[in-house]
Formats: sequence, structure tokens, C-alpha cells
Amino acid sequence: MQNVLDTLRERGFIAQITYEDELYKQLEKEPTVFYVGFDPTATSLHFGHFIPIIAMAHMQRAGHIPIALVGGGTAMIGDPSGKTDMRKMLTVETIDHNVSCIKKQMERFIEFGDGKARIVNNGDWIRNLGYMDFLRDVGSLFSVNRMLTAECYKQRLERGLTFLEFNYMLMQSYDFLQLFKNYGCRLQMGGDDQWSNMLAGADLIRRKEQEAAFACTFKLLMNHEGKKMGKTEKGALWLDPDLCSPYDFYQYWRNIADADVEKCLSLLTFLPMDEVRRLSRLEGSEINEAKKILAFECTKLVHGEEEAQKAQMAAAALFGGGAAADVPTFEWIKADMEADNRLTTLLNICGLCKSKSDARTQVQQGSVLVGESKAEDVNMVITADMIPTDGLLLRKGKKSFCRIILK
Repeated sequence: MQNVLDTLRERGFIAQITYEDELYKQLEKEPTVFYVGFDPTATSLHFGHFIPIIAMAHMQRAGHIPIALVGGGTAMIGDPSGKTDMRKMLTVETIDHNVSCIKKQMERFIEFGDGKARIVNNGDWIRNLGYMDFLRDVGSLFSVNRMLTAECYKQRLERGLTFLEFNYMLMQSYDFLQLFKNYGCRLQMGGDDQWSNMLAGADLIRRKEQEAAFACTFKLLMNHEGKKMGKTEKGALWLDPDLCSPYDFYQYWRNIADADVEKCLSLLTFLPMDEVRRLSRLEGSEINEAKKILAFECTKLVHGEEEAQKAQMAAAALFGGGAAADVPTFEWIKADMEADNRLTTLLNICGLCKSKSDARTQVQQGSVLVGESKAEDVNMVITADMIPTDGLLLRKGKKSFCRIILK
């Protein structure tokens, strides 16, 4: 049977591994407990969490035991990795609410239960941690000089790094130590931007417990131009259907560049690699079939098969020239329409444009369709008799749609 590290490497996940030969042997020897950390700074996971989640699922399918560690304690500090400014301080109540939301989302992807995956909140030990005991027990094993060479700190030194954030590496390392002591966890996995923190945690266990511990990071998903994927005009590509509809999620993957199809099929679906390679070899208009499969598989994983089918049918209806009930819908209150029925206002409030000035620009550029007609007048108004019972379809460019219902 193929080692799960070979599976992850073949599909393009692996960035860096500590003690690689030793980790191969560990994973072949016995079911291995591993963990991935999730920062509860919002009520929803977003696309940045998607690759670690899929990797966790691959690990679990290979017989290993996942821990989803939710940072209810470390979120009170904030990870400086990849940030040019200090994160906003969250209240305990906000953090706890976010943790409860993320727990529910995680259950869509990983199988939880006795002997399977578990969700753990590091607030259980960090919030009651005695500072002097922590400094003596953990802080004494960290070199400040070595910490300052870590990329996550180097990026912040020029603008100012607070002592609060400087503690983050120690806290994350302490998490790994606690998970090792409580659950026998020997492996931390996560994004490659966490490499320095993960090295520190594995090193802490090896030094303090004289036991084997490992770190494995995943590549960040970049497009063929070297830019991060998972950003939309509205911001992050959220996994919560209230923040990003299944249709919008489907359309994001349906509209990726041809050059990114193979990478996304490999990383974001469980299709066999032979099928991934077959789909990726399609050329011309046929590559659109591969994109449809990618969009359906991704949406099915996040929102379920029923929602994926609805999104697929809605997209087919739209590109076939009609409207569909499952297209993103905005309910326009009649009183609001009577107060201001300008198209530019509607484009803004329904979310197709970021502002009224953006809406004017889009109309001037000929990018907006009202029904099947191009909007050519920035002063155009939308009246009640223009909105059919099943809704008026607004389109911005080739990829953004919204159905307007008058209430």
C-alpha cells in the first residue's frame, strides 16, 4: 500500500518535512496521531483552510488519526505570520462563538468519534496557564536569537513586533507538547507559512520529552501567475454558504484559468490521479468539462451533493440564456426601490459592485446586462414593471450574476 506521504506528494501537497525518512517509518509502523491548527478569527473557515482539511482527510483515509486544534487560546494573541500589522484583539466571547461555529463546519470534512478524529480547543490549557511556570518550563528552552531569524518575525521587525506576538511561537509549540502528552500526537501539519512555528514545536518535544516528533507543511495554492487563489471581488472565498453561496463557490472554480486545472483537481478533489491527468490533457473548449467536474467536486465537498447539483443546474440555466431559482438572489424591498431605483444603486446594494462609483464605471464600460440588454445609461432606473415574477437577472461581466426579486 502506498505511504500517505507519497499520495500527498503525488497530488502536490508537500512543501517541507522534518526527519522525512523517520516519518515514513512512523506512518508505516502504526496509526499516527497528527494535528492541524485553525485560527478562530471569524465565524467561518475559508479557502485558506481547505487544503489542510483535504490533506487531513487523505491522512484519515490512510488510517491515521486527526486532531483539529481550534485556537481558542492563541487567538487571544494572534499569529504574526504573514502580517504587516498586529491583528485586531478579539474578546473571549467572540473567540468562543467563532470556535463553536468552526467546530460545526469541520464535521463536514472529517469523520469524528471514538477512535477517529477529535476537535480540541487550546483555550482549555492556555487560558489558565501560569506565566511564571510557563517561562520556567518552556521559555527556558527557546533561544531569542534563533527566534528572530524566523521569517514570521523578520517580516514584522521593521514595523514593530509586540512582545505579545513574540510569544506566539512559544504558545504554538506548547500546543504540540500538550497534544503529545494528552493524545500521543507526533505530527503537526499545516500551511508552509507556519514552518518556523512547527519546527519549534517538534523541537520542543524532542528536547523536553526525548521523543520523536515531526512537522510537515503544505504548499499554498497559487495560480499559474504566482498569485494566491481563493480571493474574490467580495473578499475571501468562505466555506459558509451565508458568506459565499454554493453557486458563487461553484462559479469560482468553474472559471479558473486552463493552466490551473490540473493543480486544482489534484489538490481539491479525491479523483484518482489517472482521471486527473486525463481531464487535464483536454484541450480547447473540452477543458471546460474538466472545470465543470472540478467545480462540482469542490462544491460537493463543501456544501453537499444536493447544493452542488443546484449550483450546476443554475450555471447551466444562466449560460443557456435563462434564469434559475438557485442563482444568487437579492430581495429588493419595494419601499427601498421607490426611494432610489437607480441601476447603479441596485448594482451596489445587491453586491455585484463594490460601490456606486464602481457601478457607474462598469456601466460605462459596457459590462452590465439587465436581463438580456446591455445597460448603456449610468442614469438608468429599474421600475417594478421591469421585474418579472421569477426575478430580473443582472449580470456584471461574464462571471457575476444576481437575480432581483421585488418584495
